Amino acid sequence: MIGFLARRRPPEPESDGSILAIRGLSAGYGPMRVIHDLDLIVRAGERLGIVGLNGHGKSTLFLAIAGLTGWQRGSIRLNGREVGGSRSQGPGRYTHHVVRQGLALMPQGDEIFHGLTVEEHLDSGAFTPRSWRERAPRKERVLAIFPPLRKLMATPVGRLSGGERRMVSLGRGLMADASLFLVDEPSLGLAPKIGKGVMDALMGLELGNSAMVIAEQNVALLEGRVDRILGMHVGQLKGEASTSLASQTKREL
Repeated sequence: MIGFLARRRPPEPESDGSILAIRGLSAGYGPMRVIHDLDLIVRAGERLGIVGLNGHGKSTLFLAIAGLTGWQRGSIRLNGREVGGSRSQGPGRYTHHVVRQGLALMPQGDEIFHGLTVEEHLDSGAFTPRSWRERAPRKERVLAIFPPLRKLMATPVGRLSGGERRMVSLGRGLMADASLFLVDEPSLGLAPKIGKGVMDALMGLELGNSAMVIAEQNVALLEGRVDRILGMHVGQLKGEASTSLASQTKREL
């Protein structure tokens, strides 16, 4: 496995080993509630999969953790520090604090700046002072994970293929000082072979004291490769399913 994340010095997990602890989280946009009284614990070194159809709350959960929903209430503790609580306005107002606390959000699709080059995108992921100072070796480690990007560093990302843009988005997240990586639909819109290659890269990362949560519709990409798989249905997490039961979880959604 690639010892990429393990070389970082993220904040220490809680005494019970949890990186993320969510209690009673509800969140939504305007009058619409998407997440309903959700509880979740993610521990250091864990790779968790969340499966579910579009519109059932996977992305909203990630946005709530980052403080980017229209409103939310409930407790979200990241490395023992409360980053949730009640919020009724100003989505994104405190997101930079959550990032400094150890969060890296890798959104689905092409949520990138098409006019910036690949290198500029990777640099933008080095948000904290230490990651900025270390951006050169960090970029080298990202390029070791995604070799096709090396020859594209000076290319505006708007000219890249869908798979290459996804590599840029993931690489930007991996530049951060993060203890929790939220990866939203990494295979979405990609050809099966390219989607599998992207997922292989994520599975090859050594987490160390960090944790990773992957939201995905394609259960087959997660089965047998993550520590747990949870089903997301109508804004709630279904009971835990072992990876051997992942196909059954998919049928139930």
